[in-house]
Amino acid sequence: MADARTYDVVLFGATGFTGGLTADYLAAHAPDGLRWALAGRSREKLEAVRDRLATTDPRWAGLDLLVVDLTDGAALDDVVGRTRVVATTIGPYLQHGGPLVAACARAGTDYVDLTGEPEFVDRTYLEHHATAEASGARLVHACGFDSVPHDLGAYFTVQQLTEALGGPVTVPVRMRGVVRAGGAVSGGTFHSALGAFSRAKQMRAAMQERRRVEPRPQGRRSRAVSGKPGRDKLLGYWLLPLPTIDPFVVARSGAALAAYGPDFRYSHYAGTKTLPYAVGGAVGATTLALAAQVRPLREQLGKRVPQGSGPSERKRERSWFTVDLVAEGGGATVHTRVSGGDPGYTETAKMLGEAALCLALDDNPPTAGQVTTAQAMGNALLGRLQAAGMRFERVE
Repeated sequence: MADARTYDVVLFGATGFTGGLTADYLAAHAPDGLRWALAGRSREKLEAVRDRLATTDPRWAGLDLLVVDLTDGAALDDVVGRTRVVATTIGPYLQHGGPLVAACARAGTDYVDLTGEPEFVDRTYLEHHATAEASGARLVHACGFDSVPHDLGAYFTVQQLTEALGGPVTVPVRMRGVVRAGGAVSGGTFHSALGAFSRAKQMRAAMQERRRVEPRPQGRRSRAVSGKPGRDKLLGYWLLPLPTIDPFVVARSGAALAAYGPDFRYSHYAGTKTLPYAVGGAVGATTLALAAQVRPLREQLGKRVPQGSGPSERKRERSWFTVDLVAEGGGATVHTRVSGGDPGYTETAKMLGEAALCLALDDNPPTAGQVTTAQAMGNALLGRLQAAGMRFERVE
């Protein structure tokens, strides 16, 4: 059925900033014969994107454009039913993502997005996981900086720990991930964060409801564990616990994959070189969370970082990120690092584009339902990102 579909990949959101970068990436890296298209509400805006792509590669002058509104259920089902993989950058996903992921679950169409919104991910699991399992659809959230470097970084680190132990992991594993970055936050990410802070009660309710119904691995445990602030002697950084979706994604991969061992725990931090920066980060995050509770303040903050906006190419070229991961178990300690360029835009577009291509074209593990990048694509996506310039390395 998948081979009979018209398109391998359809990208929603290409008229936005990050979506436009994803379109650029696909246009530059699409293998010969890839059947792909752009989808959105405005033909005029889609045509502008296509014209831009065609200026660098005439092949895309005839790229198919699919005009569809996310609120038009019949039209959405038609588009989704004609493609193997849907990639979407249209957020905040809690506001705009529901109809598209639901259509993919019904149609057996693979789905990738950039969400870092825990409530949206948990609601998707509750409402669409069973449907996707039955249809064969793979629903893969967080395919950008949230949470690919952390999820695949942990996956890579477990492989290195397995090598260090000389065989499969049969001992408890404690892993910590430490993020450092220099670059601008995307408008979409900022608005998603504001929305999440303002819906803390609903987010907790969705998480608790999911915990009540989601099966746990038999004879094994995998958990996201809140860490404590302090100085990491091995890495030399001051650590600040980072309340993002990333540790939950990593823990779900640990629950799904036996290679993570019988008792896997993961803690997630931001890392700074000096204590004042750590304190400043904590104060800033707390202030943002409190401001998000007050609607006028939330709206004013949203106006300062509008959605669909982003930094210049020159500024993106100077941006960077690292994720250091340390795993301890069985008397062994393994330190790895994932690193790349601009996290919020350039690398995020790369990660989403490669994830879509990976699902469409590669030989992946047999999975269905809501799954993580490590669970759904594992070595295939890891290899793609390494070939595309992201570094996954063991630090001696």
